Amino acid sequence: MSRTAAFFDLDKTIIAKSSSLAFSKSFQAGGLISRRAVLRTAYAQFVFLSGGADHDQMDKMRKFVTELCAGWDVATVREIVADTLHNTVDPLVYDEAVSLIAEHKLAGRDVVVVSTSGAEVVGPISEMLGADDFVATRLEIEDGKYTGNIEYYAYGPEKARAIEALAAERGYDLPRCYGYSDSSTDEPMLAAVGHPFAVNPDKELRRIADERGWPILVFTKPVALRSRVIPPAKPTLAALAVGGAVAVGGVMWSQARKRRLGA
Repeated sequence: MSRTAAFFDLDKTIIAKSSSLAFSKSFQAGGLISRRAVLRTAYAQFVFLSGGADHDQMDKMRKFVTELCAGWDVATVREIVADTLHNTVDPLVYDEAVSLIAEHKLAGRDVVVVSTSGAEVVGPISEMLGADDFVATRLEIEDGKYTGNIEYYAYGPEKARAIEALAAERGYDLPRCYGYSDSSTDEPMLAAVGHPFAVNPDKELRRIADERGWPILVFTKPVALRSRVIPPAKPTLAALAVGGAVAVGGVMWSQARKRRLGA
């Protein structure tokens, strides 16, 4: 039989706030960014959570963060992220999302996190979630430092191309696969699978979901990730990629929950 997978966006789909913002104060403490940069990052997060970020806002955030990272030592960033994740930050994840991940894994499906945030952040969180793999943005590196240029930008249509490439490589039957996201910018990724779900959707994604009959899920129960028991990832979990850090609910299961994992 062909393989299947469940593809999850990260911010506002699995976790309750921006994955990159969670590390901004640690970057400040490590001397990488100023207090002003922390505040600007927090403002970008406010815009993102208030109404969803459109293409122009995402482009502005991308430009700000990539320029901010220019010259950062890669080893220092990875050390700060690892220390923060394991000793300071216990990511607030949606209990409903973690349950979904566990259900998919029990059903024999691979779980893949697909996020526009940076690989240093997405990789460790994906591993803690028990994901089998992840797709994330990577920044260009030269001589152990970030150049300020993007090597790979996992955003919009590129997310769809990434999962299509994974399907071709691993034999995923996309019409039998699942997709979850909160943002209209991920419409191409959701449209690429046979079972798309809008999670805590922004206004535009809710409109699209209503038009196409996509189920809408509302997650409202944030819990500390370490409080949940996550099934272990398969040995094939991808190694943590070297890349950048682009910072950029009950659940309404209704009848959709009864048939969601039956296909």
